[in-house]
Formats: sequence, structure tokens, C-alpha cells
Amino acid sequence: MTATAPPLGSSPSASAPRRPLAVAGLLAALFGLVFGLLLAVAGPASAHAALTGSDPQDGAVVAAAPKAVTLTFSEQVAMGEGSIRVLDPAGKRADTEEAPRDLHSGSTVKYGVSLHAGLPDGTYTVAWQAVSADSHPVSGAFTFSIGAPSETTVALPDNEAGGGLVGTLYGIARYAAYAGFIVLVGGAAFVLACWQRGAGSRPLQRLVVRGWMTLTAATIAMLLLRSPYTGSGKLGDAFDLDGLKAVLDTKPGAALVSRLLLLGASALFIAVLFGAYAKREDEREKKDLTFGLAIGGAVIAAGIAGTWALAEHASTGIQPGIAMPVDVLHLLAVAAWLGGLTALLIALYRTPDITAAAVRRFSRIAFISVLVLTATGIYQSWRQVGSWSALTGTGYGQLLLVKVGLVAVLVGVAGISRRWTARLATGGGVDASAAAAGTAGADEEEEATDAGTPAAAGPENPARAAQLARQQAAVATAEKKRIRDADPDRSGLRRSVLAEVGVAVALLAVTTILTSTEPGRTEEEAARTSAPAAAPAASGPVNLTLPFDTGGANGKGTVRMDLDPGHTGVNVVHLWIDGIDGKAMDVPEVKLAFTLKSKDIGPLPAVPVRLTEGHWTSTGVQIPIAGNWNVAVTVRTSDIDQTTVDKNVKIG
Repeated sequence: MTATAPPLGSSPSASAPRRPLAVAGLLAALFGLVFGLLLAVAGPASAHAALTGSDPQDGAVVAAAPKAVTLTFSEQVAMGEGSIRVLDPAGKRADTEEAPRDLHSGSTVKYGVSLHAGLPDGTYTVAWQAVSADSHPVSGAFTFSIGAPSETTVALPDNEAGGGLVGTLYGIARYAAYAGFIVLVGGAAFVLACWQRGAGSRPLQRLVVRGWMTLTAATIAMLLLRSPYTGSGKLGDAFDLDGLKAVLDTKPGAALVSRLLLLGASALFIAVLFGAYAKREDEREKKDLTFGLAIGGAVIAAGIAGTWALAEHASTGIQPGIAMPVDVLHLLAVAAWLGGLTALLIALYRTPDITAAAVRRFSRIAFISVLVLTATGIYQSWRQVGSWSALTGTGYGQLLLVKVGLVAVLVGVAGISRRWTARLATGGGVDASAAAAGTAGADEEEEATDAGTPAAAGPENPARAAQLARQQAAVATAEKKRIRDADPDRSGLRRSVLAEVGVAVALLAVTTILTSTEPGRTEEEAARTSAPAAAPAASGPVNLTLPFDTGGANGKGTVRMDLDPGHTGVNVVHLWIDGIDGKAMDVPEVKLAFTLKSKDIGPLPAVPVRLTEGHWTSTGVQIPIAGNWNVAVTVRTSDIDQTTVDKNVKIG
């Protein structure tokens, strides 16, 4: 017969041996190290949505003031009043200060703001901030110029949305929420599926309840910090009721509120698990209650996991209908493995009566969880990375490689734990240790009775009786600990499980950082799309020869054009008009127009002036961005005879 768990009301000296305190200290140090990693590495969130284009483009110089500024994103974003601000060189608003207009067209995500009419020449700054579909804030700024670049008093922001103290606190709350979920779900699953007698164990009860408290507190903190995290960045705005109301109208806010409601249901589940279920003696009734708790607990756990899937990376991008249930399975498998691992570690150190059968059952569950994690992880990796180049060339891909490495280490250590489990199964190490501990406790009780039990002290000396009871409990606990630690198989299993938990803590940190990092697929797509906006290297002057025929008398000839320096920015155009005899041809009018059809820019007109017979020039011709431009030249040879000839040429 195995020994029971330590009494719920045992004294601190009897129920808190030094070794468990050392383990708790080690785990606390690991969590502290991970929080340090989060603070040092995470930084401002670089989320799923990315700016893929704008009109005007970053650094562009346009000849005339545009009527509006538009921004194009890689995925759906949420914008409000003030999300796009256009500032003139003096720092004043150049836009009409209205809410951005939704300019979606098919799969293109585009927003725009109107500008005031008659804007003067100079450099303008566009500052924008939005919330991506996976709940993370994104922001940025760029400049464009009208006429010619100028000095500006506007300083581009050097920090991204979601940074600062608020971003740090929000990141810590995210990590705590994941950790609380894993401990809550994994600990409860360990009790129901592996060791039902553990429902009466005070250490396991405390573990699960603390997981629930951690997840609840982290969810409330995220709900309060959500408004400043995606907006002002000021900690004081966490208690702004208007901001909280706005958060509740968003998808992430609704997910957090749903999580709190599900945590209310999980509180009832915990009360039944560690109350009526732990005290149930009838096997048939307990079996029925186990089935009911398993179904109810699975529904609650899946619902809580769904609050992440519905509001973060899985809910956006490609194949969200498949990605969301896969993400739920992934989170549940993580909780069953890592949360159960934590419960097993606590049981091995704090409850000497855990059986070898319970360890074997958890080993099987952990193996199934690893299989599920592998399958869902491969799909998630393909969905978020998409290519080998993104796996090695983006921050998300590199973090993913670190995560895969940690999982490999964790699986390796788990293999060692399985070998210790097999040795316990063949040698009965845990059961034998527990039985010996129970026998030792009985022997110590008999010795204590012979030496002087509370009954022997007599009713007239209650203080002496209480002292003897404490001594008896301390001696029994010390003997149990001595026998437990003397079992090499159990000690080896404890060490390997402790190593697993340590690696799992680091793995959870990397996972938390991954959830707030722009996926490699999106990063590469944004880089490809926005590549034309970069300032190209000078390619040298552009030379064109265009034959023309206006149809009238002496209407045939050739236009020779030089565009210097032939790249973005200010250029000078020289035109020479030659007749069919190769001599300079005098014409009454020549006009130019530049059009970039791929970006829907133009025609940008240029009016050359006559220098000498057959020679025309135009200075200050602005080419805003590089690309394959269509150059159209209109030649008029009489009052009624004219023609337009054109040619495509790469500029920039």
C-alpha cells in the first residue's frame, strides 16, 4: 500500500524540506533569466503587417502637389483618426485631418488621406500608425518632395509602435499568459490522465491554481495595456475608460474578454477537480466524474487556446481556416507536454507517493504531444516562412531555427527521462520508494509512541502533546525524504525532468518573441514589393532617337533626345530635330511627357524651350522613381500638322 500525500495542515517544518526549496529557487532563477532575455532581445514589436508601397513613394520628388497620399499594406490593418498624418516642412498638418479612407481593391489593402489644395514646394513627412490583423501595432514614416527637396523641421520618429515601457510590460504579460496557460492546462491534464490521486496533493493543487491566477492576471494586464500599447505608448493611459472601450470593440479586445469568461468557467472546473473529485471514493462514480471533467476541461482548454488563434498570427495570412485549428492543437500539445512536465517535476520532489504507472502514462502522453507538435509545427513553419531564403535570411526564420534547436534538445533530454522511466517500471522504483516511505512513517510513529506520544503526555499537558506531534511529523517527513533520495532511479528521473523544464522555459521565451516578430514570408514579400522605391544607382544619360511624320509638307524627320543624368530626381533634357536630309529642322513647337504605367504615374509634362534652330531644352525635369518610363514627344510642323511619337526606356 502506498503512502498518502502529506497532510494539508502539516507544519512548515514538516512539509517543506530544503531540496524542494532549492528546486523552486532554480526555477525562479530560470524564469528571471528568460525575462531578461525578453527585455534584451524582443524590443519593439515588428508585426505581421508591412508597408509595401505608397503614393508618392518614399524619397520621391513630384512636379505638382498630389491630391492625396495613399499607403498599401501586405495584409489587413485597423486604422483610426490620426493614423496617417502628412506634415509640411514647418511641421503643420498638410492633410485634411479626416479619418483615412479605405481604398481596398480586391486583395490590395490600401488607405489614403486627402491633402489641402495648393501645397507649396518642399519636403513633406508622412507618419503612420496602425494595428495589424494579428493584433500587433505597426508604424513608420517617410518623406516626399513637391518641386524640389527642402529643409524640414519634422524629425522622423526613432521608435516603433509597441515599444518603450508599455511594450516591455505587454511583452512580459504575454509571456506570463503563455506560461500560466501551459501550467493550468498541463497540470490539470496530468492529474486527470496520469495520476488521479494527485487531485488530493497540495503541491499539485497549488501549481494549477497558480497557473490559473497567472493567466488571469496577465490577461487583465494585457486588456488594460492594450490601448497605450497600440496607441499613445503612455502607461497612464492604461486606465483611460475611453481607450478601454475602444479596445473592447476590436478583435484582440474581444478575444481577451472571452478568455476571462472562459477562465471563470475554469475556476469552477478547478474547484470540482480538487474538491468533490479528490474526495470521491466510489470507483464507478469517480470514473463517471473523470469522463465529465475530461470533456469539460478539454472544451475550456480549447476555448482558451482559441483566443490566441482568433486574434494573432493564425487568424491572418494564407489559409486562416486551416491555420486556426492547427494553432489550437499546437497550443494544447505544448500545454500537455510542458505543463505536464512541470507537474511531474513538482510531484517527484514534493509528493513521494507518485507511482511508476503515473510516470509511464505521462511518458506516453508526452510522446503523442511531440508527434502533434511536429506535425503542426511543420505546417506553421511553412505558412509563416515559405522559402529557404526566408528561413535563413530573416529574423523570424533565424528565431525559428533556434526554436527547432531547443525542441531537439528537449526531445533528447526527454529520451533520457524515458529511459529512467523504463528502469522505474522494471524495478518498481517509485512504488517501492513510496511503500518504504509509508512503512518508515509507520515505524517512526511507533517509535514516537514509545518515546512519548501526544496521548502519553496526558490531557493535562497539551503544550507537550503539540510539541511531540510536531517532532513526530518532522521525523517521519525526514525519513521519507531520506528514502526518496536514496533511490537512484527516482533521483535520475528528477534530474532529467528538471533539465527538461529548464529547456522548456527558454523555449517558451523564444516562442513568445516569435509571436511578435514579422513572419519571414511577409518580410520577403514586403522587401520585393517595396524594392522599386529605393533610390537606384545612376545608370548614365538616356539617349533616344524617334523618327516622326506629321503628314504635311516637310513633315518628316527625326528627334534625338538626351536625358541627363538619367536617373531619379532632377534631369536636363536636350532635343535635336533633324530633317530627312540630316540638317537641323526648325519647327514651331515641341512637347514632352513621361508616364510610368506600372505605377499609374503621369503623364508628367515637360515644355522645352528653343535655344537655336532645331535645338530645344528643358531643365528641372523630375523623375520621381526608377522604372520603365514611356517617353512621348509631340512635334508640330505647321498650324495643323503635328504628331506624337513615344518609346519605352528604363530610367534609374
